[in-house]
Amino acid sequence: MIISHKYKFIFLKTNKTAGTSIEIALSKFCGPKDIITPISCKDEKIRKELGYRGPQNYLSSAGEVLFYNHISASAVRNIINDTWDKYYKFCFERNPWDRLVSLYFWRKTPESQVSISNFIDSGEPQRLKDKGYEIYTIDGEVVVDKVCKYENINEELEWVRRKVGIPEALELPRAKSGFRKDKRHYRDILSDNDKAKIQELFKTEISMYDYEW
Repeated sequence: MIISHKYKFIFLKTNKTAGTSIEIALSKFCGPKDIITPISCKDEKIRKELGYRGPQNYLSSAGEVLFYNHISASAVRNIINDTWDKYYKFCFERNPWDRLVSLYFWRKTPESQVSISNFIDSGEPQRLKDKGYEIYTIDGEVVVDKVCKYENINEELEWVRRKVGIPEALELPRAKSGFRKDKRHYRDILSDNDKAKIQELFKTEISMYDYEW
């Protein structure tokens, strides 16, 4: 996640919504007092090669972690207090069927024998929800100013850029790419039973953002 005091915005990072690429792109415009949380070593290498700011100001004066990758709105608000209301807050959401399939291939190893149906029956879908809807809501209420759609990522980022006053277009690097070899559409991967289970768990998001199978 990123808190920019320079442009007065807070980016909350949901899972499997290109969050790492967005963080890297935003960090180009961060100042020395802004808060940037660490990402993976591979992705930090990308950020460093681009010459952007890396992790900074995410620890307390005692060296304890205050801010971290998928921190919730509730936790951030409790730390920064009144600043929360003064800054523009945004995050990204994604079609839950597509998002779940993306997570499956990201977690899948060449040796793995776990089918996507078994993956859906594990605790992973709930953890995915916890790093999505539960990130940007408090007690079931959306507390960010804008929930952007992953499906329109370039247009959404351009809108946010203009809103907060970032002077240049955001260029997204291809962070965490290469994990997925199966490029089929999620409709060709998920069974009717898989579809129904995901629909039930993510029914709130599907309704709120008009996602369709």
